[in-house]
Amino acid sequence: MKTALPRTPLVAAVALASFGMIGHAAADTSALEQRLLELESRIAAAEQRAELAEAQAAGSPAPADVEERLARVERQASGEEGFSFNVYARSGLLLGEDRKSIDGGPYVTPAGGLGGAVGRLGNEPDTYAEAILNYRMQFDNGAKAHYRTMLASGTTTSNDWDGDSNLNVRQVYAEFSDLPSFTGAFENASIWAGKRFDRDNFDIHWLDSDFIFLAGTGAGIYDVQLADNWRSNFSLYGRSFSDFPVNSERPDDTGSTDSLILTANNYFGNWQWMVSGLSAADNDERFNDLRTDENDDDIVISLGEPGATSGFHTMVAYHGDSFFGLGEGNFKVALMHGQGLGAEVKGLGSDGNLTDDAQATRLGIYGTTYVAPRWRVAPAILAETSKDRYAEGDQYDWATLNVRLANEITQNFEMQYEASYQWMDLDPNGFDGRNAVSGDFGKFTIAPTFKPQVGGFWQRPEIRAFASYTDWSSDLNNYGASSFGNEGFTGGQWSFGVQTEVWF
Repeated sequence: MKTALPRTPLVAAVALASFGMIGHAAADTSALEQRLLELESRIAAAEQRAELAEAQAAGSPAPADVEERLARVERQASGEEGFSFNVYARSGLLLGEDRKSIDGGPYVTPAGGLGGAVGRLGNEPDTYAEAILNYRMQFDNGAKAHYRTMLASGTTTSNDWDGDSNLNVRQVYAEFSDLPSFTGAFENASIWAGKRFDRDNFDIHWLDSDFIFLAGTGAGIYDVQLADNWRSNFSLYGRSFSDFPVNSERPDDTGSTDSLILTANNYFGNWQWMVSGLSAADNDERFNDLRTDENDDDIVISLGEPGATSGFHTMVAYHGDSFFGLGEGNFKVALMHGQGLGAEVKGLGSDGNLTDDAQATRLGIYGTTYVAPRWRVAPAILAETSKDRYAEGDQYDWATLNVRLANEITQNFEMQYEASYQWMDLDPNGFDGRNAVSGDFGKFTIAPTFKPQVGGFWQRPEIRAFASYTDWSSDLNNYGASSFGNEGFTGGQWSFGVQTEVWF
């Protein structure tokens, strides 16, 4: 007589689910749905194990289809196979002293158009959301496939419906790994093709600025093991420059071109060395936006420099597993240099206005640590010097120092503080009618913050209120390529708001 074995894992899982649902009835719907999906996977796996155990107890071999189903369910429960969903989102209200919406964002200063970001806490007026859909597969021969689609939308309106919202498909690609026919240096390599953000981009979160942002449409191979302590990634990305005038007498005549970025990304332990070559055929038919020079009462109009058709970029970075060797935490430091099309040292291949003679050098540093059991700090530095960028003889210098401090008061509440300072000396040399300016910018923010659980720098979601005081040198209002100097936005003012930030 066959005696069925008790399905203890299933009973325990159902009991746990019932308790959890009662105790968290008011929990966030999406989080609850995710927990239920994970629970269903665990229950299914438990049922499969029970069937297998029954068959073995009865003295009969386990059916092949049961073993196969069990293996698949376990892979799905572990995340190695099946569907998954990831999100980054932020949304907030930023108001000035007159209770009206004001400009803001990490790139609000005149140096922002050159990549000069400032602290983002209490300084973001937009709603931006990314929805990432993943499907992973594992095949009988051990090979794996990963398919991803990423949708993103951003808007600055506070309305619940906005016809001007820009919905974009920012990533669509397939990646294959664990291919059994790959051997030698390629044994652990993965290949991909499509539109994507490079896997190894990294950023300074508190400035909303990547150290390096390599993205576009193309193909590549990751994790080629060239030596015991040397692995490399190789990729070719393409980006499209927008249409541009090619004939000053017939401004309706436009041209277009593609920027191609060929990259080798090398890792030696904690060290990273990245080198890229860039090209953009026919980009020299682009002449930078018309420059205007006042001569008495007349305005003299002249063409700017032609766009670059090639470029070079390199980066040396160190990814530290301590707080600069002084204590627990982490840090990253990167030094970047580029010429021609490579002089846009962060967003590679994204700026077609750069000249052949353009040169830029940038330094980025950040670290994170706890200075006391409930106090954590994250300082960051970002600085750049560039010349001959858009016009012969131009010079752009800027540097940002930012410090984010947080005090974890209870399990669900913390106080966040941020001080941000930026110095800039910008001389466009007449490019696009912009004026030479120099001065500094400062911001201090205090933000009471609620979250389901405090702890660490990357714990989200969170909801925060904030008050910020912002001031800057009056000379910066004259630059002509930022919102500085607009009515009611001249420095020395308070702003207030609320914001949520989510990622998982």
